[in-house]
Amino acid sequence: MPDYRKGAHTVYDIHYHFVWVTKYRYQVWRGETAERAREIIRQMCVSREMTSLKGPVSVDHVHLRVSCPPSLSPAQIAHYIKGISSRKLQDEFPLLKKRYWGQHLWARGYLCGTVGAVTQEQIKDYSDHPLLDTSHQNFSIDT
Repeated sequence: MPDYRKGAHTVYDIHYHFVWVTKYRYQVWRGETAERAREIIRQMCVSREMTSLKGPVSVDHVHLRVSCPPSLSPAQIAHYIKGISSRKLQDEFPLLKKRYWGQHLWARGYLCGTVGAVTQEQIKDYSDHPLLDTSHQNFSIDT
């Protein structure tokens, strides 16, 4: 059973897996810079009520698995984390600011995938037999 989180009027268990790379795939995340990048991303997750579940920082890309409230879209999450982390990291590490002279630390895109606790088979079973409740009317959306 998943650990459900609660909001004012919601109960949810939403997980996303993000991957984004450094611009030009420069291998800049080593030692202190990698540790600081990880810490900044964790702090940003906490400030937006997201829970960072896992997040290895490789030499040229970041993996991040987060649990977030339903009010945040994946695009908002990526925009927020990439934008603020870029600015903070370049302010703290002059070498990064010199290497990324245009102030763009991250490449433009990102990968986002959902990580679910419910399988498609479970959804199919539920839609075929919604709690065996006769008050639900079965219908098909297929054309």
